[in-house]
Amino acid sequence: MRLYPAIDISDGKAVRLTKGDFDAKTVYDDDPLDAARSWVEQGARYLHVVDLDGAKEGRPQNLHHLEAITRELNVPVQYGGGLRDIGAVRDALRAGAQRVILGTAAFRDVDFLDEALASWGERVVVSVDVRGGKVSAAGWQETTQMPADAAIQRLQDRGVRQFVYTNVDKDGMLEGLDLEEVAWIASIVRGRFIISGGVGSLADLEGLVKLRQVNLTGVIAGKALYEKRFTVAEALKVLDADKTKPAKASKQ
Repeated sequence: MRLYPAIDISDGKAVRLTKGDFDAKTVYDDDPLDAARSWVEQGARYLHVVDLDGAKEGRPQNLHHLEAITRELNVPVQYGGGLRDIGAVRDALRAGAQRVILGTAAFRDVDFLDEALASWGERVVVSVDVRGGKVSAAGWQETTQMPADAAIQRLQDRGVRQFVYTNVDKDGMLEGLDLEEVAWIASIVRGRFIISGGVGSLADLEGLVKLRQVNLTGVIAGKALYEKRFTVAEALKVLDADKTKPAKASKQ
């Protein structure tokens, strides 16, 4: 299982939100590149970068930071935030993203989603962000009436096979993952998914490993790393142990 340290960018700084609230923002580093470099120097093999300004504005605002990170650091980066047309996706890939994360537009513009999948296949990931069991959109500022399972099924019917699933109610709270929810999502996803929202301790990572779901391929950690609840090395030691154990197939 992969660890994805998170670099969320707002106003040019590396920050973390609480429950997706832009007014509940903590700045952890004045330069996103410094934050990214810190995780890589500690052993991170992948990075998760989110353009929070882009998510609010509907178009990427921090591609120069993405370019700086990918130019200097030799690790794969997945990037999301404001990618709502083909031009924006292309720009993010040109700036160095290995994978792009689509959100709002994946639900609202099926032609865009189809074109992105046809052009870049598994380099396209769709983020399913959920509040109270319903999908959130527009940088977590809007909550739809679409249940998470229905959204995932609908996206899969259009060919999506890579997901990030975030429980926004838990994001930034450091109160732990809902492992029953994770197992439920694993039973729905026919491709692969990364879990996000609520990681607060190594026990959360150990819980994910014990689930042994073959389609759960990664976990995003942000605030827990910034707050030194555990180190990248400690997290990798837990997650790498998963490689030596037989995986449990998800229910289809």
